[in-house]
Order: sequence, then C-alpha cells, then structure tokens
Amino acid sequence: MGLENRNSGNVFRAGWFSLFTILALGLGLVASPALAKNPLLDKYPTAKVNTTGLAITDDVVTVGQLHSVSGTMAISETGSVEAERLAIKQINDMGGVLGRKIEIIQEDGASDWPTFAEKAKKLLVKDKVASVFGCWTSASRKAVLPIFEKENGMLYYPTFYEGLEASKNVIYTGQEATQQIIWGLDWAYKQGARTFFLVGSDYIWPRTSHKIARRHIENHLKGCKVVGEEYYPLGHTNFNSLINKIKLKRPDCIYSIVVGGSNVSWYKQLNAAGITGESLAKKNKLFLTISTTEDEILGIGGKNVAGFYACMKYFQSLDNENNKAFVKAFKEMWGDDSVIGDVTQAAYLGPWLWKYTVEKAGSFDIDKIAAASPGVEFKGAPEGYVRIHENHHLWSKARIGKMLENGQFEVLVESEDLIEPDPFPEGYK
Repeated sequence: MGLENRNSGNVFRAGWFSLFTILALGLGLVASPALAKNPLLDKYPTAKVNTTGLAITDDVVTVGQLHSVSGTMAISETGSVEAERLAIKQINDMGGVLGRKIEIIQEDGASDWPTFAEKAKKLLVKDKVASVFGCWTSASRKAVLPIFEKENGMLYYPTFYEGLEASKNVIYTGQEATQQIIWGLDWAYKQGARTFFLVGSDYIWPRTSHKIARRHIENHLKGCKVVGEEYYPLGHTNFNSLINKIKLKRPDCIYSIVVGGSNVSWYKQLNAAGITGESLAKKNKLFLTISTTEDEILGIGGKNVAGFYACMKYFQSLDNENNKAFVKAFKEMWGDDSVIGDVTQAAYLGPWLWKYTVEKAGSFDIDKIAAASPGVEFKGAPEGYVRIHENHHLWSKARIGKMLENGQFEVLVESEDLIEPDPFPEGYK
C-alpha cells in the first residue's frame, strides 16, 4: 500500500487462504482480531473523523498530487512531486495520520491550465481525496481554485506567488509578494540599483508580480524607475531581441520572472551575449530573479548563471540541522545528483502541515481542517521554522542567495525575523 497503486489483488485463493489461516492460528502465527486492530480506531473512528464521504477507511487515507510532470513546467514541478512523496513516506513510516497510512493518486496537469482544472475535479469529485498537494504556476492555481471552493476541497500550494488572494480552501506554503518581491527589491536598492528592467513569462504571476514591483520601485524606492518591461510566452526560446533592448537601456538591475523550460535559453543567451554575473558586478549592476531555483539551474548549467542573485526563503545550502537531515533523506530517495529548490522545499511542507492540522482538528473534514489551520507550526521545516497565519499563508523568512557555478547558492543575507504574510498589501492592488 502506501505509495504503491492499490487493488494489487489477493495473494491467495480463498481455499488456500483458509487452510493457511487454520494452520497459522494453530501455530500462533496470526494475531487475534483484538491484537490486529488499529489502536487509534477507538479514539478516531472513521465515522467520527470522516463525516463528508472522503476516501478514508480504517486503514488508509487517500490524497491527490496534481503537478506538471510533462510539458514546459516539468523542469520546475518534478521536484515538488518528489518532495511531497518523501514527506508522505516519512509520515507513513511514523504511522501515518490518525493511524491511517497515506495513499496517493497522482495526476499530470501537463503544463496546461484546463487540464489542471479537469484533473482537480476528478480528484475531488470522483476520487474524493482528503487533500491535494499541487500546482506551480498561478495560472494553474487560478484554474483549479473555483473547483476547490465549489467542491470544498483543500489544496496545499507550494509556489512563491503574487499574493492578492486568500481562500479557506488553500494553504499557501510558498511566499507572497511582501515576503519576496518587496523584500528583494529593497535589498537591490541597498546595493545601489536605481533603474530596473522587468522581464517575465506571459501569464498571471509574472504580470501581477511586475505590477507590484513597478509600484514599489516607482512609489517607495527614492529616485528609482522602471526602464523596460517585457513578457514572453511559456516555452519561448529566443531572447536575443530582448537582450539587445536590455543592452540599450543599461539598467542597474535586470529583474527576472521567467519560468519553466524557457530559463535554459534565457540564461544561455545572456551568457553568450556577455551579460554575466562577473560583467555586471564590474559595472556595479546586478541580475535578480524570484523564479530561478536549484531545480532550474540543474537544466541551465551553473556556468550560465554564476554571479546572479535570487530572492527566496529557502536554498539547499542552508546550514541548519533540519535542512541537513532533509537534504540527506531527499538524496537517499531520489539520487545523489538530485537538487532541491525553494518550491521543492515548500512542497515538502504541505503533507507535514496537513498531518499536524488533521491531528489538531481530530478530523479529516475540510471545514474542520480549515478552521484548525491558523497557528499550526512545523518546527522541523528545512527552512528553519514555519507557522500558518490566519490568512492561510506562512510566517517565514526571506533570503538572498548568489548563484554559484556548482549549481548551488551562497546565502548572503536573510531577514532578521519571520515575515508576517500580507497577501493584500495596501497600495499594491
């Protein structure tokens, strides 16, 4: 059971099973029904912890995974699938949730927003999963949100995003704008950046994030202005005309929100055009991204990104005991060559926060989980410590990392305290 497919079939034919049972009972090999009973069932009977018909039995609770494992977003989302499966394996090894092992039904959003919506409806209506861990882009989240709210499901969403949203049916385990965009731009300003060129993939997250970034740059950073703003379709591979525009504008900061497979072409073409971390540093300029993590660098190649910067809440190189144990377990499960980015770590938080919330609520019912979520904390989080806010986002830190040729980040600075999530910052809508 656990992570494997269900309905594997009976091992014995009925007759042979009966004979084996009689012999085993005589030899004391089979536990009595009283000894075999799940010890937590008396305290958490299924009828009590599952009053809405979710896919929960005395032994198993079924959840959904909904990520892109094909298409242009697979380069970013595969790590989320792996992290969630690691967390679920660890939870199962500890006995599961309320005495029930977790089983997974996985669906592929295929980097296509209507497909995400279709698969979300299947997971909630047909499969009746107890929760879903999924999505990456804001476009996919926006596509499934009405379904989760209508069918009253619970989504654990792992990606840093633009904010301007809060739902009873979503727990946002990544950062919203004030914890990443605004904090990161303030850091760039302290480094001397006064002119900014905004680059993004063409969908809701980069466009809304750049809207917030522009307002912060022009209204809150003294003497600063945006000198360019460009968008390109997901999967776009030719950035040479954009690079020429950037060279003409000569911004102090190239601010990038390019996602998915486009990152490979984007960074390689920057490198070929002589825009590197080293060349920018000589001119007291910088390249700052909020979308490129270790997951993408694995496909891009470290030599093409060395010396650029990213604002995230997590880097694989974080030096704390939680993270060391997490990285070790991740590599043992997925291979020594695997890497862990910000969203991958945030995806790992989802199953743990769900487990702790279910246990706090004493129920798998969605309404009870939603009500119990505020205040739930995960002290073992690889990023250090997180806690769910009343608005269903996480209190967490922000960090700046410098990209290295080996594909990792040198962590340069982090916020002194946990940053309170504020998905609706005044003046940025």
